[in-house]
Order: sequence, then C-alpha cells, then structure tokens
Amino acid sequence: MAPKLSINLIDGFRPAVVIASGPDRPGVSAALFRVLAAHGSQLLDIEQSIFRGHLSLAALVGCPPHKIGRLRDDLVETLATYDCTVEIEFDDQAVPSRPYSSHAVVVLGNPVTAEHISQIGQVLADYGTNIDTYRGISDYPVTGVELKVSVRDPRPGGSIALRKALAELSTRIGVDIAIERAGLARRSKRLICFDCDSTLIRGEVIEMLAALAGREQEVAEVTARAMRGEIDFEESLRERVATLRGLDSAVIEDVAKNIVLTPGARTTIRTLKRMGYHTAVVSGGFIQVIQPLIDDLDIDFVRANTLEIVDGKLTGKVVGDIVGREAKARYLKEFAATSGLAMYQTVAVGDGANDIDMLSAAGLGIAFNAKKALQEVADASVNFPFLDEVLSILGIDRDDVDAASDAKETDAEGTTSQELNHD
Repeated sequence: MAPKLSINLIDGFRPAVVIASGPDRPGVSAALFRVLAAHGSQLLDIEQSIFRGHLSLAALVGCPPHKIGRLRDDLVETLATYDCTVEIEFDDQAVPSRPYSSHAVVVLGNPVTAEHISQIGQVLADYGTNIDTYRGISDYPVTGVELKVSVRDPRPGGSIALRKALAELSTRIGVDIAIERAGLARRSKRLICFDCDSTLIRGEVIEMLAALAGREQEVAEVTARAMRGEIDFEESLRERVATLRGLDSAVIEDVAKNIVLTPGARTTIRTLKRMGYHTAVVSGGFIQVIQPLIDDLDIDFVRANTLEIVDGKLTGKVVGDIVGREAKARYLKEFAATSGLAMYQTVAVGDGANDIDMLSAAGLGIAFNAKKALQEVADASVNFPFLDEVLSILGIDRDDVDAASDAKETDAEGTTSQELNHD
C-alpha cells in the first residue's frame, strides 16, 4: 500500500513525475499542458528553468494508473515536434518541494568554483539540508550564486549551527556565504541603513580633516588607543575632534568635495530606491561634511555628529550628543517607526564595532569588510570591496540592477555608462 502523501490527491489517482527537456521554444509548455489536460491529469507542483536556451520543466501530476501508458505516448509524440524529450513515472513518495524551501544561501566569490559549491553542498548535507534550486544572480564585479535550500535539521538550534558552519567554511575557502530565511520576511525588507565611513564612502572623515590640519599623527595615536580598548568611541571621538581646534571651517567643503564613494555605492542606492526601499545613513562622522553627498544620493534619513564652528573656525568640540554605538541602533528604530515598518523589515550595513548594536537590532545585519567583532554578530558578511554585493545578499539579481540603471538612464541624459553600470 502506498504511503499517504501530504498533497490533495484525487481518489484513485497516483502521483507521477513528468520531466521534459530540450531547446527553449515558444509553445513547449502550452503543448505539455494541453496533453495533461486532455488526459484529465491533476497538477500538483511545477518548476521550470531556462539556462542558456535550454529548457527543463518538471511537473508533479496525479493521474489514474491505467492511463499513464497512453499519457506517456501522447507526451512523447507531442513534444517531439519541439525537439524535446519527456519522461514520466509514478512516484508515490513525491511531495511538492516548495513548502520545505525555507532558506536562501548566497555565495559570492571571484571566482566561484565547482570545488566551492561542492564543499558548501557537503556542509549543507551534514546538517540535513537539501539543495532545491541553483541560480546565478551576479557575474560582475564578482560571481554570485543563490541556492534555495530545505533546512530539515530536527535538532534544536539546527539552523544556527548551520549558519556557524557555513561562516567557518567561508573563512576557510575565501568566498562569502550568507544564509537567511526565504519567503515573506526576505521579500518584505523596505529600509536599509548604512554606516558612512569605510562603508558608504572610502576612508574616515575625521582622518581627512586631520590630514588638512596637519594633525594626522595625533589622530592616529588616539585611534590606536581606541583600537586597543583603552578608551571608548565617544571619548576617542572627542579627543580626535579636539585636535582640529582652530582649523578654518572652509576645509569642510574641501573634504566634502574629495569624498570617494565605495565602488558600487551609487548603484546600490539607486537600485534599492527604484525597488521602493527607504534609505538611511547613520554616521559617527560629521553632518557638515557628508550632507552634500546625502543630498546627491537622495538619502531619506541621516544622523551624524555636528562640528562646532565659531567665527569661521572649528572649536575642537562636537555640538550635542555623540552618534555612537547605542545611538545608531536607536536611530534605526526611529527611522523604521517613521516609515511605518517593523524591525524585521530593516537592513543595516556597517564595518566596525560601533555598528554592532545597529546590526543586531536590524532584521538583517550585514558586515561589510568588517572587523572580526562585527562579523561574529552579523547575519551575513561581504568581504569584497564592492558595496553592491549587498544587493546579492538581499536576493536582488543583475537583471534588477540593470532595470534600475535603464530607468535612471531615461531620467538623466548625459550620465556615463560607467556610472550606470558600476561606480
């Protein structure tokens, strides 16, 4: 007696798997379904993919046992006119796959090799996880592959242990591997918040100001003490700002003009805004320096420190509260509330220990070329110097990026192709 299936099968029918393959041509799918319909087959599940002009179509159908022979003959005859082959056989163990495809694994590398995928597949198998589908999501500036997987590890905390195992493998083989739950939670992300220094832009604003003031060594010494844990962020910021006392405020404009975006930053912001995301920047740097950039990128929310200026000179002080570790998380929550969003719909991207609380509070925390302390608490890590790899983590593929670029091109004539394709 066949085992009971977790599908609504018509009484007297048995499940059968139909697999068709061949060149992708108009009408193949329609022809297959016409034959299935003519034999009164019940459609239970279907999946189709096209890879470089080759079609693969698999369907789980229900049909009366005495009709499968004739169904097979008609399918073979009909699809042969499209140069397609077809196989059909009963499978009493078959169940629709989609309810179990609960996670997405994104692999980023330059390159991604068969050996990488083999090792990732082995770790997934070790944790009772099956790979349902593969698809390429990016080929420039790095290769991106997305695996939809079924996490079936019955042990408590199994998915957490799998995430840790994949993180360890990522470090060992030199590719980025991120795993997150698929479905509504992933698709409903609508607010992304970036750290600024060494994330959205290259370098640190305070160091740029110090360079113009000739105070690089003093600032570097304070930074080193902070890195050793001798002073906290707020104290270190106040000490570094103090070295700027007496500096002409005109240098702020000079630094602002010379800020360099992280490669892929403009592409990332443009694509996300085209897809309906709210964008935010929370910075331990200074609003007077980054405001022109915020305006240029059309960022929705921003919070940063304010340098005190008196009679055209920097006083060496900061006005108001410091935007530090706790404040960053607080502002993320404020932006979400203002946007009418739940926290699971938020994404935070940063690189330093100062971003730990913000990434922990977000629905998805992404460490970008980050310090070890941040990578340990982040949901995902990107270790390539291209900010648009964040898009791959979010499941946004190259077609979406190109569509946003095309839309931008129609909005602003004169934009260079280099700016449109990659910053």
